[in-house]
Amino acid sequence: GSSQDCLSKSPNKHNRITMNAQPLNEEFAVAVDKGDINPEDDVKTRARTLAEAWPEDWQVGDARSIWCFGCPPDGKANVLVDQTKGVAYLAEIKDSMCTAFGQATLGGCIAEETMRAIRFNFLDVVLHADAIHRGAGQIMPPTKRVMYACQLVSKPILMEPLYVCDITVPNTAVSGVYETLNARRGQVEGQDDRPGTPLTKVKAYLPVLESFGFASFLRQKTGGQAFPQMIFSHWAPLNGNPMEAGSPAHTQVMAVRERKGLKLELPNFNDYYDKL
Repeated sequence: GSSQDCLSKSPNKHNRITMNAQPLNEEFAVAVDKGDINPEDDVKTRARTLAEAWPEDWQVGDARSIWCFGCPPDGKANVLVDQTKGVAYLAEIKDSMCTAFGQATLGGCIAEETMRAIRFNFLDVVLHADAIHRGAGQIMPPTKRVMYACQLVSKPILMEPLYVCDITVPNTAVSGVYETLNARRGQVEGQDDRPGTPLTKVKAYLPVLESFGFASFLRQKTGGQAFPQMIFSHWAPLNGNPMEAGSPAHTQVMAVRERKGLKLELPNFNDYYDKL
């Protein structure tokens, strides 16, 4: 379901944007990644496709009101949806809002990492009657801030990329493969013995984060007899709540923040949310 409604005001306090966020199906995100769902598609055709494929996420009316998708390549599977009713001057701020939306999807507030599969609905926009007071400099900052407020309030999770890993190894050394995978958070999907040969093939998913030095560690544990092949497979949630100290996701967030030279504390909802 969607998060609570959040509100942010422009620097001059004359414009305000109300928004909420909801998670989208990972299948939708994969379809966008592959180009099966495309920002350039005919709006009406795409709306029907979304409502038929993911009825729990999309009604035709909302799907027709998609203003933009996020920034390619990695942020593309986020969408901005207009759910307002009769807002004056709205068309004039579309470029500013879409630009700010793209920037925010490329770097969320938790670790300045790309967002994925989030639908942001803007519910109400109050704009100053005078165009000079609602330029990009007044519209882009609150668009980003209200998105960050929505992100923090909607139980965010950290997604990590996984490789699918095929490891060919002699039967006698297969225990070293399992030992290596266990040490690196690998998930074994199956083992396939090669009839008539002393070899077996182990298929597993391995977090990309854990893949550095994996091959040499594997060789060490199998007497140099195991050969891994790895290609990107999919994204999966990292265990734990990134906002909760001590969880694996929080540990990873802090490591990323440190690497990027960001403050080693999590952002605060009240930094982005404005009271009416």
